[in-house]
This record gives sequence, C-alpha cells and structure tokens, in this order.
Amino acid sequence: MSEVQALFAALRQSADGEAAAAVERLVQDGPDRALCRVNVFDFAAHTGIDIERAIAVFLHAARLGLFELSWNVLCPGCGGVLDAGATLKSLDREEYHCALCAAGYEPTLDEMVEVAFTVSPRVRRIGAHDPDTLPPVEYCRQVFWGSGVDLPSNFEQLIEDITLDFVELPAGEKALLSLQLPAEFLIVFDPVSHATQFLDVKGEPTRDRQTLSFIIDPVHRPNETIPLRPGPLRLSVENRTGRRVLAGVWIAGPALHDLLGRRKPFLTAKRLLTNQTFRDIYRTDTLDIDQRLRITSMTFLFTDLKGSTALYERVGDLAAFDLVRAHFRVLHEIVAAEAGAVVKTIGDAVMATFPTPDRAVAAALRMRDAMGRLNDAHANEDLVLKIGIHEGPCLAVTLNERQDYFGQTVNIASRVQTLVNSRAIFATEAVVKDSDTARLLQAGGIEPVPQRHTLRGIANELTLYEIP
Repeated sequence: MSEVQALFAALRQSADGEAAAAVERLVQDGPDRALCRVNVFDFAAHTGIDIERAIAVFLHAARLGLFELSWNVLCPGCGGVLDAGATLKSLDREEYHCALCAAGYEPTLDEMVEVAFTVSPRVRRIGAHDPDTLPPVEYCRQVFWGSGVDLPSNFEQLIEDITLDFVELPAGEKALLSLQLPAEFLIVFDPVSHATQFLDVKGEPTRDRQTLSFIIDPVHRPNETIPLRPGPLRLSVENRTGRRVLAGVWIAGPALHDLLGRRKPFLTAKRLLTNQTFRDIYRTDTLDIDQRLRITSMTFLFTDLKGSTALYERVGDLAAFDLVRAHFRVLHEIVAAEAGAVVKTIGDAVMATFPTPDRAVAAALRMRDAMGRLNDAHANEDLVLKIGIHEGPCLAVTLNERQDYFGQTVNIASRVQTLVNSRAIFATEAVVKDSDTARLLQAGGIEPVPQRHTLRGIANELTLYEIP
C-alpha cells in the first residue's frame, strides 16, 4: 500500500465513508483547478453530500496531510484574495487594502475570511503549487480570486473581451505596450502583486502619442486616477518584484463589474469556528493569545440544568452523574447536527455557538424534546433544561488556552439563560425577529411570547421572548 493509499484508508476510518470516497475520486479524477482552494459548498452540491459531512471530511483530510488548509482574506468588493495564511494567526493587520477597489477594510471573520482546501503536493502536484507557471487566466481563476466568486463558464472569453492588452513579465524586466485607448475607464492591473493604476480616458480623441510608466514593486503606493484622451498610448511596464507579473489593461465597464459582483456560498472563518469537528481537531491552534478578531454576527446559546444540586442529593452521585453525562452527550450531538459547536461546559451548563439564529433555535427545540425523552426513559422529571439565546457582534479570542468569545453579546446570552426558571427557551428580539427563525417558528406553529426584563449589568430593559 502506497503512502497516499494509506492516508485515504485513514480518512475512511476517521470521517464519513461516502464523503471520503468522494474526496478520493476528486483527487484521482478532478482537473487541477478543482483541487486548488476547494469550495466545500460546491463539493457538497456536486456530490450530494450534506454540508456538515463535507466540512468534516476536508478537516480530517487536512489533519492527515491530504489537503492544505488556508485562511484567505478577501476583498468584499472584488472577491480577490488580499492575504493568505496556513492558520488564522496570520490575520494580523487592523486593515487590509485592495488596490483594485481603492478601498480599505477592517477584517471580520464573517465574509472577509474564507477557508479553502488545496490538495497537498505529496498527494498530487497541480499547477497552483507553482503559481508563477500558471497561464494568466488560470492565475486569476485559481490564485487571485477566492472561492466565493462565481466565475462563469465563458470566463476565458470574458477576460479576453475586457482586456485591451497584457504582458507576462519576468522579475526585473521591462516591456513597452502600444495601445489605442478607447473612451473608457481603464485599469492597469497586475493580479500577482495587486499593483493598480486607474486611467480615465475621455474628451476629444488625439493623434499625439501619450506615454505612461507603470512600475510594479512591493510598495503599494496611493493610486490617483490619471486623465488621458482617447488615442495612442505607449505604456512602459517595469517589474521590480522578485517574481513574474501579469500586467494587463482592463476595461472597467459593465462586463467587469458584473464579473466582480458574482458570488456564491463559501466556507467562512466564522462558519468554521462554529463547527464541532474543527473545534475537536484544532483545539488550541487557532488564535494567538493577543489576537482579537471581530465577528459581526454570531449566535450564542447557553443551557443549564435547573436544580442539579438537588438532583445529586435526591438520586445520589453515581446516578446523577450518569444522567448529566447523558444530557451532555445529547446536547453535543444536537449542536453539531445544527452546524454549531460547543465552546465549553461550566459545571452542568453549556455554551455553544451557531452561525445563524435559526440554527440555534432549531437546536434549542431539539434539546427540549430530547430532555423530555431522557426523562421518559428514566420515568422521572429530573432533567429540566433552561436555555437562553442571543445574537450579535463579538470578538474571537483565546482564553485559558482555548478558542473562546468575548463581548456584550456573550454576556447578554448568558444572562438571558439565568432568567429562565423552568423548562423554557428564552431568546432576544434579535433572534426571534430573524427572518429564517420566524419561518422556522411559523412552520412549527410556535408563537413566541414577549416579556420585558432587566438584565444585570445592562442599562435598558430588553424584550425577551419565551418560545413555548
């Protein structure tokens, strides 16, 4: 058995067998471009495999060394990859600047950081392992743009249509391009270095030859738009970087804007941080101790067992421990099934995260039903679960050598749970008014009951909703 065969055998042991077989087929039969920055949502859709199983199989494949996991900072405007790293620890800037969009962005883990998987060169060598050998179109497809850009089937023709001219320039070399400028807004752009120059071509056409110098170096200078007139241009391009560049002159018209606006689902850092398999595999190797990464929307669910101290007194330590352990096992399974992750347990309490409010509410409803079944199985009502849910912004941090969350959203979610005094689910307005949550509750014939409450440490009263 070869090393690669042994790795796939290990993958079949650690992950879902059907998903592992689909990954193996992809590695064996897929084109090079399909193995660079794999979009797990595309993989799930094409194979018919549930998205949670698809995420899990690629995480296990990365752990075994079949794939390399990358965290890529994306420009929200054009979808280009502004930075890439093997771990989330590489996300170390307060702002990332996109020269193509002429805009700066504070990084968030919601939609600005994608997680993608590229086949390891020890398993199969593809062109993207040597990106400087890729043709220009494939470099844009596989390296410049992230996996969330929905590139059309006629991508090659589209790039040709929007490009006046381009030059492939080795390190340290110069080139001259002779162009006939149309009355358009143009962008001189290199997808390798992201060097950019805007040209506003308008006014009366001229027969006089205009000249322009475009220097590509590691320094990203502020870009001022240069006015030019329609007519001949001699463009001097100089590569002062240490690698090949692909300088082109793009027409910034409707075709380019349509291309940059095309999007499809992709695996975000936020989604991965709420995945139970990821937390199980990458327990402590996620964030540096000093990192504080912003998430604009995360849903937190807190649970606690009512009267657990009396339970231990009533049935004895051993029986109570078995009951509490069974309750933890069920909660973990439900959280994972609803795309969530258990952050930690505190005594008999659980703190869990979900990417969206509706998944947290779905989990809460399943938890309540599951506790009822556990109680029925033991012919008692010992397990009374209190649940609180809130959604909002937070910071991803490292606390006590584990990936955790910090902020007022976490505090409110925790305190909402403490208000529950029976087998009930309390959720904040942000959760209940979410459109997907509203549809979920309506489908179940559930009408949340509003109540006004004051939370410790929160100045204003909040409207909470009991989910009957």
